[in-house]
Amino acid sequence: MSFNIALSGLDATNTELNTISHNIANASTYGFKEARTEFAAVYNGMQPGGVEVASISQNFDKNGSVSGTGRAMDLAINGSGFFVTKDNMGQMLYTRSGVFGTDKNNVVVSNSGAKLQGYSVDGNNNLMTGAVGDIKVSTSSLAAKATTTLDFVANFDASTSAINLVPAGDPQLDPMDPSYDATAVAFDPNDPKSFNSSYTTKVYDSLGNSHTATQYFTKTADNTWQVNVQVDGGSTPVTSIPVTFNSDGTLGSPTGTYNVSFPAAGANPMSIDISLDGSTQFGAAFGVSTNNPNGYTSGELAGVRVENNGMVYATYTNGQSQLQGQVVLADFANPQGLSNVTGTAWTQSFSSGAPIMGVPGTGTLGDLTPGALEGSNVDLTNELVALMTAQRNYQANAKTISTNDKLTQALFNAV
Repeated sequence: MSFNIALSGLDATNTELNTISHNIANASTYGFKEARTEFAAVYNGMQPGGVEVASISQNFDKNGSVSGTGRAMDLAINGSGFFVTKDNMGQMLYTRSGVFGTDKNNVVVSNSGAKLQGYSVDGNNNLMTGAVGDIKVSTSSLAAKATTTLDFVANFDASTSAINLVPAGDPQLDPMDPSYDATAVAFDPNDPKSFNSSYTTKVYDSLGNSHTATQYFTKTADNTWQVNVQVDGGSTPVTSIPVTFNSDGTLGSPTGTYNVSFPAAGANPMSIDISLDGSTQFGAAFGVSTNNPNGYTSGELAGVRVENNGMVYATYTNGQSQLQGQVVLADFANPQGLSNVTGTAWTQSFSSGAPIMGVPGTGTLGDLTPGALEGSNVDLTNELVALMTAQRNYQANAKTISTNDKLTQALFNAV
């Protein structure tokens, strides 16, 4: 019996040594979770029968350290959850390893070729949260979009002097006319005396060609201004509108938008609604806080960007971004029940329960750190100590067998 007990100890300790060796070997494997050999005593009725390996469990409660990589598609989970991937057999694999890239079809895949799962987008790049599927990045160029709106917020300098602005051809401009006024001036973009400040915005037509829309601001009286808009450096204003402010410096009019329209060669006619909402008139220098036109020129795919909520964007050479999908994460009631496929990938089992899926940062799921990876949670110091302990256990069981052998040999000699 002692031989069998010691033999079971050797076998169990050998399994523990294999587990520890596997941990040490994967100390630098991204997303790896350390394992632990758990033992149970064996009894034959009331008689001790040795030891057996009850289970080999992995530590999902401890996360590995997160380190930056500089690669946009590398992802690390801060908190609970697993990435959801699908292999080429259609099997769902759950992993903490966030090494992702794109394949030849521009589908986001892991380094093992499994496809990252998440919400996709429709033809208008609106997120579809009804079903989880492959995330694919569109390789097509981003078409140009004509500028139709411009949000413009600025502070008009209340301390500046008013200008006697009159229409071109007004008698006040003619020295020979009795109503001549030397202070009168007609608007001229080349004459700084006819305006107090100006600001130029780049806008785009339907072909992606750029145009310049310059707003010239002239103070004509207290709390009263005139805005003249010129396009592409023309000499004649395209639009002229009055702007008034209240005595507390807030915008009085226009309360909505004003329109600037002009033809664009070969493209659709331009029509831009400009909003001055939020503009103020205080005794400070002219300054623009918001200049936000909505158009852009065409662009080619330049890369992929992932945000901490899992949103995947394609980035283009024109500086624009377009939504391509959203990464989802999964969590389990009993992660220890997951079936191990590789050191960093698991499948659902009866013991683990069904996956609870959601977007990063919701419920119990952690958020993402783009451009970073989660390292192994193996503590090398603890593993080396455990290795020495397992070695002593192995030696002790071997010594038990050796001692039993000597006692048996002495018994045979006595007989």
